[in-house]
Amino acid sequence: MQKIRKGDEVVVIAGRDKGKRGTVLERTDDSHLVVEGVNMVKKHVRPNPMKGEVGGIVDKTLPIDQSNVMLYNPATGKGDRVGIKVLEDGRKVRVFKSNGEMVGAA
Repeated sequence: MQKIRKGDEVVVIAGRDKGKRGTVLERTDDSHLVVEGVNMVKKHVRPNPMKGEVGGIVDKTLPIDQSNVMLYNPATGKGDRVGIKVLEDGRKVRVFKSNGEMVGAA
């Protein structure tokens, strides 16, 4: 079970974007994820009239390692570690380590 999933809100804890908060857009592989507004780079694009693309400089979001982000805990307002707890009915749920609340529970 992965502790950080698509759609989760995360806080960057290391790198040049340290302190930024964003939503996970996708998981590229087991250890990398794309976070909205984090790890943005400028890419110089050549025009391609066959495809109808115009040239110029575009912003692109690159993947970031999952070790550099923490799940955002709305109760504390900070990043928090995540554990896995098995319920009585056998389901596995993610819980915050600091207060034991389930992830995504309102």
